[in-house]
Amino acid sequence: MENFLFKLSIMLVPGMLAIVCHEVSHGFVAWRFGDPTARMLGRLTLNPIKHIDIVGTLMIFFIGIGWAKPVPVTFENLRNPKRDMIWVAAAGPVTNILLATVSAFLLRGLVIIDNRAVAPGSPLSMLVDPVALMLAFSVYINLLLAIFNMIPVPPLDGGRVLVGLLPYRQAAAWARIEPYGLIIIIVLVFFTNIFSYVILPILNVGVQMLAGPQSGLVLGVTRLMMR
Repeated sequence: MENFLFKLSIMLVPGMLAIVCHEVSHGFVAWRFGDPTARMLGRLTLNPIKHIDIVGTLMIFFIGIGWAKPVPVTFENLRNPKRDMIWVAAAGPVTNILLATVSAFLLRGLVIIDNRAVAPGSPLSMLVDPVALMLAFSVYINLLLAIFNMIPVPPLDGGRVLVGLLPYRQAAAWARIEPYGLIIIIVLVFFTNIFSYVILPILNVGVQMLAGPQSGLVLGVTRLMMR
């Protein structure tokens, strides 16, 4: 129980923020391109209660990645549905990359301050340490969400970006696999080596680029959280 509560304290806030901001960004960009559906339904808010999916939230603690209730987008309302779908779909991963970048730079700064100005074992150190762990996990979960969602299989964001980029005939053919997309994704993740040979190497490069000297902390926290 203590281990679960420790994981909860470190993973919940950055995990929920990553997922909620991902979904809100889809709705916000869709609204700017002419579709007010998410705004009318009250989904353009960072209030997690509006977005939370219980199973998706719990999966953060068990497999290291989760999801929220998708923000509804009516693509027919977009001013140029095929083109604008690219921006709406890409908004989620781009937001996660921005969050990972901000978290990484905050982590770097916090560690420098901790090493130079905070006495070990002091009350301030007891506050800095858990915040550093949360920022480290934020780097990991945001990069993972961005990379995973760019798998080019609809309904994932990468699949919708690909549909928007392909010529009409090929786009229509690729869009038709969306009803089977979840099955394809499950097969790819659980029955192939896509995570080990594709997602994980890209994730490690991203962590090293953003976190720099604190890459070890990010990866170490991740391993600790996944035990």
